[in-house]
Amino acid sequence: MLDDRNVTPASRALTDPRVWNRASNLIGWGAYLGDAAGTDLISPYAAPARATDLAGLPPAYLAVGDLDLFIDEDIEYAQRLQQADVPTELHVYPGGTHAFDSYAPASALARRFAADRDEALCRAFAT
Repeated sequence: MLDDRNVTPASRALTDPRVWNRASNLIGWGAYLGDAAGTDLISPYAAPARATDLAGLPPAYLAVGDLDLFIDEDIEYAQRLQQADVPTELHVYPGGTHAFDSYAPASALARRFAADRDEALCRAFAT
């Protein structure tokens, strides 16, 4: 959840009420940012996709399902981080919706997600 503007193709396409969809996302950003959500009044500290300079940020790990509302903004943000020479690891999980690891935690997909995440944390903290 990086961009309150909801302008990506995926942010417009996902309307299924069974998953985090456009309406859910608009409610979420509104709850966080109030009436300023989607306007030019939002700081990049609140919506990281709005940052113009990503240089000097710490290493990043992004994980998203390919059926998730956030896929476009996550991929774009990861690319921008890499262009700013920020060490970035991006994982896209085929068949994953938003919070797929919570919906089906015993699934092979969720287990792979958890293993990837845990490995990244171990590398980051050198344990």
